[in-house]
Amino acid sequence: MVDIEFVGNENMLRMAIQSVVNWYNNNIGNETYSYILKDDVCIVWFCKTLQNFKVMLATPLIGKEFYEFTYNGDKQEAYLDVYTKTNNQMIKLHDTK
Repeated sequence: MVDIEFVGNENMLRMAIQSVVNWYNNNIGNETYSYILKDDVCIVWFCKTLQNFKVMLATPLIGKEFYEFTYNGDKQEAYLDVYTKTNNQMIKLHDTK
């Protein structure tokens, strides 16, 4: 369990980035793939609504993982969801002749 004290957005973003670093290094980093640092994590999107936060993150490194960090202010709990891209399909919106 991680002791989390949220004072503002900056602390939330730091916690989200560190959570991704910890997950990646514990689950993917090994002799074949490098371990990552905080500078390797990109914040894609961030939103704060009332006492809740959501941060979407990614890394430009090996793997197709996308990370979603959520803080539930009512329960004072944080969650890290990890998604893997399985498909990228072009969807034609208009016929071009």
